[in-house]
Amino acid sequence: MPLQVGDYVLQRLREWDVEQVFGYPGDGINGLVAAFGRADNRPRFVQARHEEMSAFQATGFAKFSGKVGVCTATSGPGAIHLLNGLYDAKLDHVPVVAIVGQTARSAMGGSYQQEVDLQSLFKDVASDYLVEVNVASQLPNALDRAFRTAMARRAPTVLILPADLQEEPYEPPEHAFKQVPSSPPSSQHTTLIPPAAELERAAEVLDRGSRVAMLIGQGARTAAAEVLEVAELTGAGIAKALLGKDVLSDELPFVTGSIGLLGTRPSYELMRDCDTLLIVGSNFPYSQFLPDFDQARAVQIDIDGALIGMRYPTEVNLVGDAKATLRHLIPLLERTTDRSWRDTVEKNVARWWETIAQQAAVEAKPINPMRVVTELSERIPENAIVTADSGSSTNWYARCLRFRGEMRGSLSGTLATMGPGVPYAIGAKFAHPDRPVIALVGDGAMQMNGLGELMTIARYQHLWEDRRLIVCVFHNNDLNQVTWELRAMGGAPKFEESQNLPDVPYADLAHEMGLEGIAIDHPDDIGEMWDRALATPGPTVLDVRCDPDVPPIPPHASYEQIKDLGKSLLRGDPDAFHLMVQGAKTKAQELRI
Repeated sequence: MPLQVGDYVLQRLREWDVEQVFGYPGDGINGLVAAFGRADNRPRFVQARHEEMSAFQATGFAKFSGKVGVCTATSGPGAIHLLNGLYDAKLDHVPVVAIVGQTARSAMGGSYQQEVDLQSLFKDVASDYLVEVNVASQLPNALDRAFRTAMARRAPTVLILPADLQEEPYEPPEHAFKQVPSSPPSSQHTTLIPPAAELERAAEVLDRGSRVAMLIGQGARTAAAEVLEVAELTGAGIAKALLGKDVLSDELPFVTGSIGLLGTRPSYELMRDCDTLLIVGSNFPYSQFLPDFDQARAVQIDIDGALIGMRYPTEVNLVGDAKATLRHLIPLLERTTDRSWRDTVEKNVARWWETIAQQAAVEAKPINPMRVVTELSERIPENAIVTADSGSSTNWYARCLRFRGEMRGSLSGTLATMGPGVPYAIGAKFAHPDRPVIALVGDGAMQMNGLGELMTIARYQHLWEDRRLIVCVFHNNDLNQVTWELRAMGGAPKFEESQNLPDVPYADLAHEMGLEGIAIDHPDDIGEMWDRALATPGPTVLDVRCDPDVPPIPPHASYEQIKDLGKSLLRGDPDAFHLMVQGAKTKAQELRI
């Protein structure tokens, strides 16, 4: 039997070292699905419950593996379902290749069933590379460019394959006019270093600073040792953008933790009081959490020149690889002998962790969600991977979870979409089947996307060397983050019709799917719950009844936010009394330190 286009696509994916494709079948990719069968499921077809989950799984895999994530879907509805996960990859700068079916070429333009203008549909999310393959000889160039562009631009790319083309014999391109060949798949390594003169200018700015602050993001992940050396030379404190939470250990006394609305007080104080700012590998967008515009001299390092110098008036912009750039910058820096600034930062950090411990110990009805995460911090393995969803639980991930060792973590940092926590965890398990994975998920996100993907976990758990995948559901029957945003940003009381959620027995559902399930509603059971889950050799769902009125308001809340919260209570918030008591008890812990 001659090699078909679908067969060739899988062959080329194997040459790109792709071991799994996250997807959902449909007649628009029947030729591709049949090729998986002929190829003995190499690469493995990982069937999600929904195409959006496939895109999230590919994104999670890419985030935690450093490789390109691959997903596939049929034409029309399947392609549309991919969009949210692909936008998540685009906004967080993650390399993903989507292979999408299309109606047969003979039917295009005829308003045929499931025919959608995929070029228009994907032109924004896949703006770096989007191509429809109409003849076999376009391959392998189109597929190779999709991979190379995804890696080079750290972005999603889309390859559209009409259904009938997938079943045609594969014909390689000729070395001829209007034929485009391609080079064999290979890894790409870019080491871009700024000019020496710019490095010297940056060193001059940093050396003159007496209160240096550093802000690091995911772009600094490979440069952790160099970041620490710069901090040692300059006496700087280091704040972390949320996507860079796993770059440095939170056990370091001068690491102030997350920054921004979900950030910590010492990060706020670091930016408020510094006179010099070094940004490494971060595109943190919220200028109000950075120093005042006339306060600090600033230097930024980023590999993408299009994203540099756009969040703060930086004096020196170094376009280059973070690790290589810092290596060339370090010899130019003088070591500061005055450590008073560093001492202040470390005192602020120590005070913060004492505050977190006391806030987590505050009684709630029935469980304080902060304590769920602080108890996890005391037990989590040093090689664990943590995924977080979008919602009030994200606050506790950002502020309360102390990273250490080789821990990794991520979430939908820029799109901040609900629902990626569980599919990210699945992608992480395929990236690192030998490491435990923990997903921290609100009950809104669990109902939206997570419940279905428990079936995916049950189906594929046998492939993982370490089968521990723990899904911790913060069960409060409330779309809690939005409820608090209504209160604190608009002065509006909770609107129960939009905010209340159905009461779901998550642990019982886990049992029905063949997984372990643990339900608790008493704070004294939290530690035992984590011990049991971490000792269980397979996947576990934790159903934790949490108090929705523990305030996720940041420790540096503005006067306007506090005033609006007060307005919401006066306007008849249904939980007003308990909310006031809980908020007062929690806030009081800051005043005790």
